[in-house]
Amino acid sequence: MYVIVVYDTAVERNPVILRTCRRYLHHVQRSVFEGALSSAQYRRFQIAIETAIDPTYDSVLVYTFPPGTTPHRESWGTTQPAPSTIL
Repeated sequence: MYVIVVYDTAVERNPVILRTCRRYLHHVQRSVFEGALSSAQYRRFQIAIETAIDPTYDSVLVYTFPPGTTPHRESWGTTQPAPSTIL
């Protein structure tokens, strides 16, 4: 399946979430990742994220698309390289 992940987490958890997302997906923009995952990879990713976040404060949005489909993405305005570090 194709997955898009957007997160908003507390500063102290950002590095953990960033590293986890980078292990599974492509860094698109600040807190946005996308890529194809198998069902097993998706489950491992979900467990890793859910273990790292505080569900009473942090927010992680995951958009999934059925296997064999890829969303069409357009970019308006300047394109920004994916950050190499998180501030």
